[in-house]
Amino acid sequence: MFVEKVKNNGIDYLRLVESCRYTNSKGIRTSKKNVIYNIGPLKKFDDGKPNYVERLKESFRNGSPIIQELYQFLDYKPVREKYDIQLSEGDPDCIGKVKLYSHSLIERILEELGVVGLFNRYKALTNYEFDLIGFFRLLVYGRILNPASKIATMSQNDDYYNEIVKDPYVYNVYDTLDFINQYENSIINKMNNNLTKKFKRTTDIVYYDVTNFFFEIDQPDDDIIDDEQNVSKGVRKFGVCKEERHLPIVQMGLFMDEQGLPISIETFPGNTLDHLTMIDALTNTVDKLNLSRFIFVGDRGMCSGTNMVHLLKRNHGYIISKSIDKTNYEERKWIYDQTDYIKESNDFKYKSRIIKRTIKLKETGENYDIIQKVVVYWSKKFYDKQYAENKSFLEFIDKLEKNPESFRITKMQSNSLKKFLKDDIVNNKTGEILNSKDIKLLIDYEKINKFKEQMGYYQIVTSELNLSEKEIIDTYHGLSRIEDQFKTMKGSLETRPVFVRTQEHIKAHLLICMIALTVVRIIQNKIVTYQNKTKPTTSKKQKKWEVGLSSDRIQSALNKWTVSYLTNGYYRFNDIDNNDLKLILNAFNIQIPVKLYKPMELKNLKTSIEISM
Repeated sequence: MFVEKVKNNGIDYLRLVESCRYTNSKGIRTSKKNVIYNIGPLKKFDDGKPNYVERLKESFRNGSPIIQELYQFLDYKPVREKYDIQLSEGDPDCIGKVKLYSHSLIERILEELGVVGLFNRYKALTNYEFDLIGFFRLLVYGRILNPASKIATMSQNDDYYNEIVKDPYVYNVYDTLDFINQYENSIINKMNNNLTKKFKRTTDIVYYDVTNFFFEIDQPDDDIIDDEQNVSKGVRKFGVCKEERHLPIVQMGLFMDEQGLPISIETFPGNTLDHLTMIDALTNTVDKLNLSRFIFVGDRGMCSGTNMVHLLKRNHGYIISKSIDKTNYEERKWIYDQTDYIKESNDFKYKSRIIKRTIKLKETGENYDIIQKVVVYWSKKFYDKQYAENKSFLEFIDKLEKNPESFRITKMQSNSLKKFLKDDIVNNKTGEILNSKDIKLLIDYEKINKFKEQMGYYQIVTSELNLSEKEIIDTYHGLSRIEDQFKTMKGSLETRPVFVRTQEHIKAHLLICMIALTVVRIIQNKIVTYQNKTKPTTSKKQKKWEVGLSSDRIQSALNKWTVSYLTNGYYRFNDIDNNDLKLILNAFNIQIPVKLYKPMELKNLKTSIEISM
């Protein structure tokens, strides 16, 4: 029994109904709704606060309806269906076969994102005779629920309640990757449009960062030069791996909106420096979405004059951190000068100034003047983080200073020391530069002291002169959320190691992972929205970036959302009383009465799932 809203002569109307099953005139078991009580027009009860209908439904489920007249039905005893299930020893149905049903939720999200319809329309432009959309579904379902190689993912076809692809030829998965790569921009554009219309996406702030994914191969790709001397660069290259793996990698730039939803991705050869990815990534993806003016937020790896000018020429802004190490002497002197710092507490202080810079563009040789605000702050929290990261090294320096002769230096410590050495490193016996055991390290303690002095300080530059220092700092801190997306991709989505080989398939693989990440983020946002409705908080310290459930817990919960066949056409749901799964179901207002189900009911349940925010 539940509350529903219907149209009555064009007017929103509330009623209390009950689902029940019966045998129709043809002897077929079917379902219908019995109206228990006509509550009345919605406008008669609506209190004017947001989401009244959802709150009413939830209050009735919890046994405390906000409409007093509904209390009389809390003890209502519905007519319960009885099931006649008979099994005999040796009957194959005695062996249970658990099938995933959670893909129904993923499918509905993909439909709302517009990609299912796009695949169906664009398939007409190809000669593909196989089930293209079915293969795509399998790739996304598998990436979210049980990540594996492409061929292994195809073997999961029978794991779902209804087979996704009928009699698949598994190698069509590579044709599907070709299609995804070919229509990458169309897919990203369609998702962006639907996220804006149906999920309230805003792109006033656009975050960007770069990560990389490794391959289990020994040698990188060669660059290929054709007859016309055009160079086709291999994408799997040795570079600075974020996970410190000495394996070929591919670079991926990810754009993210204010809600933490991906906007687009772009791939680059693994040896591409981070700051060299930004302009190409913008040009190849974001610029094609025709977004209105946005503020680009990036870390210090994106801090180059060329990047800033690119944004300004397109009427966009930027908030980018800048390395203090790479700041000139006069600017560093200003940073450490305590004059003009605004001290909020012993744990936080900041100041800013507006400066004019002249950027010389390498491409044209022209000079471009920009005016930007420079914000610096000192944070005890950031200081403690830096100190913890360098604690063992700083303790080592102290011990080395007190007792250098008897102190043994490891290779790792020697590497850490390099930037703090004076120009002269001499062997006492021979006078030669560098040796191994008899080397005397001349440590520049002035450099050490400067290193300690700058701990806890951070610098940000921005084109947004009218934003306050705190707004600039808070906006920049949102960039940390993109790191969470990388962790999800490398964690529960298992984006790496990458097993496909060609550049086209690599790009398609990463796009599938971005789509899967978007689905997970939508689930997380729905959970947060639901929690805020049911458990509103007045705390000013409420986290700005919330996920409701981690991606790992979502993956685990969705894998519990299964059905198993009994007999006589009956199915039952499994584990829907799991706490995490219940939270997901409630967030999407998915009601699963405790009963047995026929195939048509399972189908109807999927189509009734509400997705939009």
